[in-house]
Amino acid sequence: MDLIFLTGFHTSITLICIVGLAVVVSGFLLKKIKQPTLLAYILLGVLIGQHGFDLIGDETSIRYVGELGIILLFFFIGMEIDLYSFVGNWRLALFGTLGQFSLSIGVVWGIGMLFGWESTRIIVLGFVIALSSSAVIFKILEDKKLLDKKIGQNVSSILLAQDIAIAPILILISIFGGEDTSTESILLKIFGGILIISIIIYIYIRKEITWLPFRETIMKDHELQVFLALFFCFAGAVVAGMFGISEALGAFVGGLVMHAGKATRWIHDAIHSFRILFVAVFFISIGAQINIAFLLDNLLPLGLVLVAVFFLNHAINTLILKAYNNSWREAIFGGAMLAQIGELSFLICITALNLEILTDYAYDFTISLISLTIGISPFWIALTEKISARKKEIPA
Repeated sequence: MDLIFLTGFHTSITLICIVGLAVVVSGFLLKKIKQPTLLAYILLGVLIGQHGFDLIGDETSIRYVGELGIILLFFFIGMEIDLYSFVGNWRLALFGTLGQFSLSIGVVWGIGMLFGWESTRIIVLGFVIALSSSAVIFKILEDKKLLDKKIGQNVSSILLAQDIAIAPILILISIFGGEDTSTESILLKIFGGILIISIIIYIYIRKEITWLPFRETIMKDHELQVFLALFFCFAGAVVAGMFGISEALGAFVGGLVMHAGKATRWIHDAIHSFRILFVAVFFISIGAQINIAFLLDNLLPLGLVLVAVFFLNHAINTLILKAYNNSWREAIFGGAMLAQIGELSFLICITALNLEILTDYAYDFTISLISLTIGISPFWIALTEKISARKKEIPA
């Protein structure tokens, strides 16, 4: 759907201004009526994407800009998270994530056997369903000031474990799909994982880092503060990317370093606004991938699978959280936060499509499903919170 008066914006700075203005206006309006702003961003993406008014000439570029927002989001999470509580939750992070994958694959396996699916497709779809959205949940935890609460720390531990797991998952899918995966590539990812864990252990032991370069000078110069913060953020992302690991995870470690350097207050003031804008662009890129025509043609099957996914993930994660000393109220609320399918599942779908594990129809169906669960998730969480907490604050 083209608008004549917008012709030429694909190569013009005006398009960027339109997107920026739309982000500000839609975010302001939803804030005023106390609705999740990310929903406005997703709907905006639907409108300006190739299946809407087609104002985005290159959706890949928009997605890359949006991923900068996720990198900044993880950097801030690293600065704000309680590392000692996170390390203390390693059993939940490890066994909880393994439990998610096992139960999700088990359920999909039962369904797949009825429809004659190949085992490779079953495993891929099981992984897709099991992964939750770090972008959505961390933003909600921040907005609700739950990052330092028990349930927030437990949910964060599972999310970070999932982000670490994406590298071996992609390797496994490549092997299943018959793609040659070099020993060097596998060893590189293993070494990168060991490096990240080693840095986290170092920070955990040292508790405080006092060797930040030019610390006294930087404390007096606002511009240098911004540069140093962005250096640690993007340096962590680049190093992680070189090892084939999620760049967002590298930025998270960079945030841990800055937290240990006692520099979180001035960093927050310096680059918080950048993070808000880039995260908004990320959710716009999610909305731009929703094919309205495909959605309408497959409304019934998508609706049924959507409900099934929410109930399945909610139930699995509630049971996992309850098994690790959470009350039923906390477990049900945490299960709701982990009920959607996350953005990392896009990577799995793209890999599976390229290896012909998924057909074009299955890919479009899954991409639509992921986008819908992300969009609906805030309402699912709000409804669950209202029912489970009964208007009381989530306990610490």
